[in-house]
Formats: sequence, C-alpha cells, structure tokens
Amino acid sequence: MSISNNPTVHRERKLRMRHRLSVARCSVSIATQDACFTRLASSVKSLTKGKVRRTAQTDACCFTLDSARLIQLSGSPEDEEMLHWAVFALLIGACAAAEEQKKKEKAPSLSKGWGNNIKWVKSYEEGLEEMTKSQKPLMVIHHLDSCPHSQALKKVFVADKGIQKMAKEDFIMLNLVEETTDKNMAPDGYYVPRILFVDPTRTVRTDITGRYSNNLYAYESGDLELLSENMKKAKVLMHTEL
Repeated sequence: MSISNNPTVHRERKLRMRHRLSVARCSVSIATQDACFTRLASSVKSLTKGKVRRTAQTDACCFTLDSARLIQLSGSPEDEEMLHWAVFALLIGACAAAEEQKKKEKAPSLSKGWGNNIKWVKSYEEGLEEMTKSQKPLMVIHHLDSCPHSQALKKVFVADKGIQKMAKEDFIMLNLVEETTDKNMAPDGYYVPRILFVDPTRTVRTDITGRYSNNLYAYESGDLELLSENMKKAKVLMHTEL
C-alpha cells in the first residue's frame, strides 16, 4: 500500500489542516476581540471614574471584564460560548449602572431639604387624594429657594425632632415652590413662607393661623413652638364640612 493511499496519513493531514485553519481563525478572532475589549474597558472605566458611583453593578462589570479576558487569552475554542456570554453580561451590567445613575439624576428629592425621613407627595392633587385615603390632614408649605425667610424656616423645621415626627406620622406632607390653582390655598394673598392645613373633609383650615395679622399663615424661624401647636390643632379632625 502506497503512503498516499494510507488512510492514517490522510487523517493526519486533515487534522493538521484543521489545526492551521483553527489557528488562523483564532488569530483573527482574538484581534477583533482585542479591539472590542479595549472599547468595553474604556466604557467601564468612564462609568467607574466619578461619572457613576461605585456600585455592585459596576463591580460586577469589572469582574466580568477580567474573567472574559482570561477566557479570551486561553484561546480555547470550547470557551468561545462562555466568552460571548461574559461580554453580554458585561454590557448588561454597564447599562444597568448607567440607568441607575440616570434615575438618580432625574429624580430630585421631593423633600427639597424639609426632611428626608418624611414621605412627601408630588403635587397638591396627589396630596388631596392621599389625604382622603388615609384620613390624615394635609400640610402644605409654600416656599422659595431664593427666599431667605423660607431657607431660615426650613433649617429649624428640619432640626426640630418633634415637628419632624408629627409630620412623618400624622400628616400628608407637601412642599411647593409654585402656587396651586386652588385659590383657597391663598386666603389672604400669595407670599412665602406660608403654611396651611387641609382637613380630610377637604376644608382649608383658615382658622389655624400664625402670629402675623398682615400675613396670617406666615411663619418665621422663631415660630416653631407656635407651628407645633398649630400642627396639633390640625390633627383634631373636623367631622363635617363647613
């Protein structure tokens, strides 16, 4: 039997050819993957360098990148599928971290500095709805960021533990920098800071006033004791509409 017709020789030649083709494909694949990994690593670095706070998601991304790199360098064809899944997991993790940061940036605190432990409603309409459901009075604080009196009142309001506790437990809380369309919320005019209470019967408690005769619902930073007493009055619910 001639060597050219030897089946064993043919098999060896085929195996050597397959090996050469596999090496060639692997070289091209690794070169392509190198470029991909460079871009992905750059993206992850930008996410973890102050643009996004370090989180479990970003840590997972970095770990996945390292793991995928090891798989890639092994050059084992059996690990190709694992490599693809690793890259996919990296992308999902990076997207999740970026999305989480976007949500934080787009959703400023409803407290606006008046107490982060208090549950605040977004709008007057939502406040009325929650008030009706819970049968708790609604407390509405009108203020402006540019008003020094509003800022001074906010500072002492946050520092007063008794007021914070009542606001958290006994009221539906809303703070506004824009006026509502309900004229009942400005019984004696539009000024800030101004605090009014609404009973669950949807009656504005115009009987609960501050100490100023010209601006009945105004409160200054030195009026916390009076505000606390007025909050206690508002907790005593009315049972019929006036």
